Amino acid sequence: MENFMSIALIAMLSLAAAVPQRIQRPVVVSPGDQIPILRQEQEVNFDGSYKYSYETGNGITAEEQGFLKNPGSQAEAQVAAGFFAYTSPEGIPIRLSYNADEEGFVPQGDHLPTPPPIPPAIQKALAYLATAPPQVDQPRPQPFGRG
Repeated sequence: MENFMSIALIAMLSLAAAVPQRIQRPVVVSPGDQIPILRQEQEVNFDGSYKYSYETGNGITAEEQGFLKNPGSQAEAQVAAGFFAYTSPEGIPIRLSYNADEEGFVPQGDHLPTPPPIPPAIQKALAYLATAPPQVDQPRPQPFGRG
């Protein structure tokens, strides 16, 4: 058993030493590959509000604005709303709008998947339940020895 452990330890140390230890250099982008920033605006305020927007030479645009909701209270939250747009590699225009607050991030866009439609039988049951009188829970007798 000791021989097995020694061999396993030597094998693991050999593998660790065999891993290349070279440092990767940053990728250099040639000037032809650089995408120009056509427009960029940003405003940051002391009250926690801000807004920014930009547009690049390859058709990417983005805008966002936000503010601090209920500042100084237990319910303080950063709120943001905005969008970004670009053309996919397949040539499809993509535009995603969003809102973000204490409830979470809510994206909207035609390219996002949507849930399947509700089947007619379920729609009918939901409509019936919406118009049905509320049911009152009747007290149930307790079994002997409980209660």
